[in-house]
Amino acid sequence: MQQHQKDVEMKMAHYQTEDRARLRRHWVDQAIQLAMQSRWEEAVGANRAIIELYPNDVDSHNRLGRAYTELGRYREAKESYQRAVELDPNNAIAQKNLARLGNVTIEQLPTPTTERIDPHLFITETGKTGVAGLVRPASKEVLAKMAVGDQVYLKPEGRALLVLNSRGEYLGQVEPKQSQRLIDLMKGGNRYSAALMSLDDSSVRIIIREAYQDPSQAGRVSFPTKVAEVTPIRPYIKETLLRYELEEEEEGAEEEAEFSPEEEVEEEAAEETEFEPEEQATE
Repeated sequence: MQQHQKDVEMKMAHYQTEDRARLRRHWVDQAIQLAMQSRWEEAVGANRAIIELYPNDVDSHNRLGRAYTELGRYREAKESYQRAVELDPNNAIAQKNLARLGNVTIEQLPTPTTERIDPHLFITETGKTGVAGLVRPASKEVLAKMAVGDQVYLKPEGRALLVLNSRGEYLGQVEPKQSQRLIDLMKGGNRYSAALMSLDDSSVRIIIREAYQDPSQAGRVSFPTKVAEVTPIRPYIKETLLRYELEEEEEGAEEEAEFSPEEEVEEEAAEETEFEPEEQATE
C-alpha cells in the first residue's frame, strides 16, 4: 500500500513538472512573439510569468531587462540584468547591457519602439546587401539606447549619408567609400532598408539592403563587392525579437532556440543577444 502511494506521488510530481515545463514553453513563446510585435508592456508580463515558475532562469531576466530598456524603465532594466549576472557571473549579454546602460541617465525616457523588423533584411544577397561602418558616430549616451538589429534610416545630406534611428536621432554617417554611390542611387529612385549589425565602444556597423530598384537604375549594382568579401556575416535579427522555432522538450530540459542561424558563424560573429539558445533553467 505504501509503495502504491509512493508511485502515485511520483506520478503526480512528474505531471506537475511536465505542466510547469509546458507553461514555461508557452510563456517563452509569448514573450518572443510580443517582442517581435514591439508590445513591450505585455512582454514584461510574459517574462515575469516565466520567472515566477523558474526564478533562476537567466535568459528570462535578460529578456525582461531588454523589455524594460525599450520602455525607458532603466532602473528596472539594470536590476534585471544585475540579477542575471548574480545567477551567471560570466553572462556576456547581461554584462554588455549593464555597461551600455551605464551611459544612460535614469531620467531619460525614449519613445518606445513600435516598428516591426522584417527578418529578410538580415539575409544577405549578392549585389543587394552590403555592410558599412559609420564615421563621426553619435555620443555614447545616444548609442547606449540602441541594440544590434535595431532598424535605422538613411538620409542623404549633401555629400554625406546620415544614419538616424526611429526617433530621428543622429547615429553617424556611412563611410565615404560607400556613401556617394548609395546617394547617387537614392537620387535615382532606389530605396534601402538598414539595421545595426554591430555596436561597441570602438565601432558601429550597419547592414544595408536594396529594398527597391528604380527602373532608371536597371543594371546598376548597389553593392559591387560580395558581402562575404567585405566581412563574414550571418543573418542577424533584433536582440529583442527573436527565435525562429522552439526545440522540443527532452526529458525535462527546456531548450528554446531563440534564433538559430542556419549558416555557420564565421570569424566575426554578431553580438550575443538575449535570444541566443537557452540553457536548461534551474529553479
